[in-house]
Amino acid sequence: MKNLQNAQAYAEKWLEIIQQPNRPDEAQAKWIIEESLHNFGEHFNRGWLDYRKSVTQAGQWAAVEWTGRGATFEDVLGRKYVDFLGGFGMMDLGWSHPEVVAVVQAQLQRTPMPSQELIDPLRGVLAKLLAEITPGDLKYSWFAASGTEAIEAAIKLAKVYTQKPAFIVALKAFHGKTMGALSMMGKADYRQPAGMLYGGPVYHVPFGDAAAVERQLETCKQIGVGVAAVLMEPIQGEAGAIVPPDDFWPRIREATKKYGALLIADEVQTGLGRTGKLWGVDHWNVVPDILATAKSLGGGVMPICAVSTTEEIFQVFMSPNPFLQTTTTGGGALACSAAIAAIHVTVRDRLWEAAAAKGDFILKHVRELAEKYPQVYKGVTGKGLLIGQHFQTPEIGGAVAANLFKRGVLVAGTLTSAQTIRIEPPLVISPEEINFGLAALDEAVAAVALDLPEMAVQ
Repeated sequence: MKNLQNAQAYAEKWLEIIQQPNRPDEAQAKWIIEESLHNFGEHFNRGWLDYRKSVTQAGQWAAVEWTGRGATFEDVLGRKYVDFLGGFGMMDLGWSHPEVVAVVQAQLQRTPMPSQELIDPLRGVLAKLLAEITPGDLKYSWFAASGTEAIEAAIKLAKVYTQKPAFIVALKAFHGKTMGALSMMGKADYRQPAGMLYGGPVYHVPFGDAAAVERQLETCKQIGVGVAAVLMEPIQGEAGAIVPPDDFWPRIREATKKYGALLIADEVQTGLGRTGKLWGVDHWNVVPDILATAKSLGGGVMPICAVSTTEEIFQVFMSPNPFLQTTTTGGGALACSAAIAAIHVTVRDRLWEAAAAKGDFILKHVRELAEKYPQVYKGVTGKGLLIGQHFQTPEIGGAVAANLFKRGVLVAGTLTSAQTIRIEPPLVISPEEINFGLAALDEAVAAVALDLPEMAVQ
């Protein structure tokens, strides 16, 4: 039953905590941990707690995040961790980048959200910036909050423009979890529970197999099924940082042109420098028809996504009905201000170059570690600071992640490859933080290797 008095009192208690300038004392911090575990278990998602064992079983008190700067964060008890996860690609600029935070704070004092009737300037500024930095002749952009929304908009845009129903996507692909994006998912674990998904044909082919894409396009032509678009990640993220052969993207670009389909690049995780280029498709000098980005676009401060395309394609969202694709809160002033600042920092500091150099250093170290412990590792893949450690079993990967967390380093698995643990730190991670993380990884892998006989018995 409703209890408005309790709700008001509970909200007031937390507002005081949020607004207090200093870190909570030990007693208050432990109350926050206990309360957070209770709330997650009883009101948010108990399964999340069961899955995140390295976090919830971090000694006597679970880790509840509280603050961070760069690639180091602290929990509510003041314990420090090096972030080798980067918010699954959201925190390219690290925790609470001061320039992004300052811009958002300034905009917050002016107007947090637009009227939706007047012209809000920052939406136009961000659209122009994306036209400047995206590949080729991509010119118009549409904004919302999440990567899933970006993919949904890209799917809709392709269907409206081409007036065709089908899509070609990759096995083990990850494009989001709303119904349209989920239809493009390349793993049954997420698709089957929802039952019937997108009504149009969706064909899955092996990622990196250009010939398979070409065959599917030819088959669809022969049987009279129109293909709206081929949708691919430049480098598969949740599948474990899987890099395609160098001929893959150039060949599917030519094939989509030949068969009259659009090419959609899902740059939600790879975009804005993560892989060592500003855009993942830049590794192969390919210009897609539609480019979706999110995650790091908000600078790790605000949620925002974008779908960018050419003027010709975007016409269907402008005329005759300019309200064909809208959202009340997407592209609000706070989100756009964060994205403007994030683009400025990324371009000014050429962070993709830092990602390439740091990624090469980490990849070399981890590959040498994999050679030393073949009983632990299957292999290592990736580009830039999107790196996948592929372990012999999911249990071994989980044990490595838990051992890393005990040593003060945060990592996590990938959603469509159970035995893969990612290394995806902020692009601004320092050499000292990298060395700390790699030293912890050496120790964690060595500890797991010693425990392998016991793990096999269990």
